[in-house]
Amino acid sequence: MSFTVSPLAKIITLASTLALGFILIILSCALYNNWVPLTVVGIFLLAPVPNALCGKWDGNDDFMSETSTAVLDFGRFFTGFLVFSGIALPIVLAHNSIIGISAMAMSLVGGFIIYGTIVTFSAFFHQSEEF
Repeated sequence: MSFTVSPLAKIITLASTLALGFILIILSCALYNNWVPLTVVGIFLLAPVPNALCGKWDGNDDFMSETSTAVLDFGRFFTGFLVFSGIALPIVLAHNSIIGISAMAMSLVGGFIIYGTIVTFSAFFHQSEEF
């Protein structure tokens, strides 16, 4: 039994999941009247950008190539740095009593949902060049 999902269904599912992540982060700000956790949205939205840019800029998919992968490594490092910053920022803010523990939890879950949705979107619609 083969089960295929149309691209429109994928987009609708990913859009609703992304909206859930945004709602969680906005609720973590609005319920406690402190808009500092909103910075997590920017961090998690920017997190996949270095990896995507460095992957396109390197553009070398040849297996037998002897070129360096320094550009790809830099993109992966900077993406990891941004993801770690997106995780650490709400924890540090909660530790310093700038935001509450429940706002921290909602911000972390919302950030993970946003980042996961962006990564899933790029994985679903990535066109591999096989010939």
